[in-house]
Amino acid sequence: MNVKVLIAALFLAPPALAQGFAGLGTDADGFAVPERGRALQFPRDHGPHPEYRIEWWYLTATLQGADGRDYGAQWTLFRSALAPYDAEGWDSPQVWMGHAGLTTPERHFSAERFARGGIGQAGAQADPFTAWIDDWHMTSIAPEGADAYSALQIAATGPDFGYDLRMQAQGPLVLHGAGGYSVKSAAGQASYYYSQPFYTVEGTLNLPDGPVAVTGQAWLDREWSSQPLASDQTGWDWFSIVLEDGHRLMGFQLRGEQTFTAGTWITPQGQATALPDGALSFTPQGTERVAGREIPVLWRIDWPEQGLALRTEPVNPQSWMDLTVSYWEGPITVTGSHQGRGYLEMTGY
Repeated sequence: MNVKVLIAALFLAPPALAQGFAGLGTDADGFAVPERGRALQFPRDHGPHPEYRIEWWYLTATLQGADGRDYGAQWTLFRSALAPYDAEGWDSPQVWMGHAGLTTPERHFSAERFARGGIGQAGAQADPFTAWIDDWHMTSIAPEGADAYSALQIAATGPDFGYDLRMQAQGPLVLHGAGGYSVKSAAGQASYYYSQPFYTVEGTLNLPDGPVAVTGQAWLDREWSSQPLASDQTGWDWFSIVLEDGHRLMGFQLRGEQTFTAGTWITPQGQATALPDGALSFTPQGTERVAGREIPVLWRIDWPEQGLALRTEPVNPQSWMDLTVSYWEGPITVTGSHQGRGYLEMTGY
């Protein structure tokens, strides 16, 4: 079985095709599962967790050129395990998939890579931190003694685009849920989940018309689990938002027989408040025909307790990641009770 067939079988097996990433709602027998109360440890947890079935390093950046034009960039490395251990060479049961996206107001670019673990083509390590697949990489450039995620450099290329970005964190790591234990359903499925949401960014986008120097902000998500979704959940709508007053909001809803929501409200100093199921509401405000389907690209996000009433609009409504596992992902602008910018990911449509 070649790598592409293997990854397709792993990520697209029914009923997971509708979920966006297969296996997230299926049985986790033999794999480790998150436990409430386990303290995350760094730098160890910056690296891989092969005893868990699914894991990702996921960075999004909202960017601007010198002329004020908006752009967005995404870099993601997924690890998925066929068995709950690692090994050398071709005996490794770890499978890796990379996604890269670049968004302009007029175009959206995407690319993917696949690899087996154990042979050096892809992987991740905690200390010194680096994650890679082929020539795509996310590498720590932090000074000695600092958290590895306090400064990163990422790069990726596709057939007609590329980027090279450097970022510096201006705040601490943020743990979601209960100390990093993030519940995803009423039945209790969960993941370990933390972020570095305080990056400032500078770098270069390589577009068909030539290079563009950009600056902006970025958000890194780290998450791993073995069964983070319930079996009836078919997809999610996930937002990361940086407001002009320095507050940040991570919020998502998981769609199923019943909608489940969660989020984190983050102060400019990095203090996190977990938002339980039902605190946030997500309401579509308009759709766009994208890749032959109707996608809700305009949203309203409400948190009545905080007086938060946000409206989001995409920089490019056609931000479709046309890959083996396809989904919508792109930068957004935020208006309403607060102003800001962010990123939106929608799967399962």
